[in-house]
Amino acid sequence: MIVVEGVSKTFPNGTVALDHISANIQQGEFLALLGPSGCGKSTLLRLLAGLETPSGGQIKWLSRGVGDVGFVFQDATLMPWMSASENVFLPLRLRGKSRAETKEAVLAALTLVGLAEFADAKPAALSGGMKMRVSIARALVGEPKLLLMDEPFAALDEFTRFKLQADLHEVWRRTGTTIVFVTHSIYEAAYLATRVLVMSPRPGRIAGNVYSPVAEGPERRTAADYTAFVKDLSEILREVMSP
Repeated sequence: MIVVEGVSKTFPNGTVALDHISANIQQGEFLALLGPSGCGKSTLLRLLAGLETPSGGQIKWLSRGVGDVGFVFQDATLMPWMSASENVFLPLRLRGKSRAETKEAVLAALTLVGLAEFADAKPAALSGGMKMRVSIARALVGEPKLLLMDEPFAALDEFTRFKLQADLHEVWRRTGTTIVFVTHSIYEAAYLATRVLVMSPRPGRIAGNVYSPVAEGPERRTAADYTAFVKDLSEILREVMSP
């Protein structure tokens, strides 16, 4: 789906965020970018979204059209004066769509994240987890080929985080959308991803490319292969963090 070839990123202040990153993103996979803070995970995500340009190398899409990328930030970034449905409708409105012709798509997106009954609620009436669900629905409403997620659950409590992880995994299974998910949590990466790219401290490089051995099913978190996967990722991170 996407080929990243020797991509580097140096910011105007001289900070080298990424150094010759090469990777392929396969259609339909759930790819996690795992690494310590400051290793360039979010920078790589922004490069994939086209929000930043590489200093070197290139990113090749096999095919790309308008609306092919959805982005979920760390903060839900909802418009406080708009209802949940109005927030979800926003990207469609920016594409020139009318509310009438997209009403069903907006409701379907809210239903997908379990918030159909809160369509008319304003953000002030929603919990942190519910706001993030609206943000995910907004990113999915245009049926993007690629969904980019930048630590969307980092600020949530553990109970809400576990629930949203499970719900997101189910959404991915049902929609088949390709997801690239930034996290610094080994457990989150091991639970969600079909493949994990482990990144080294800045300047970010690919230190590991590990496919998940974890079988699908409701008991993923307690399965022996999940525990083994967490251990494998931990060992790679321990090596890259060693002086």
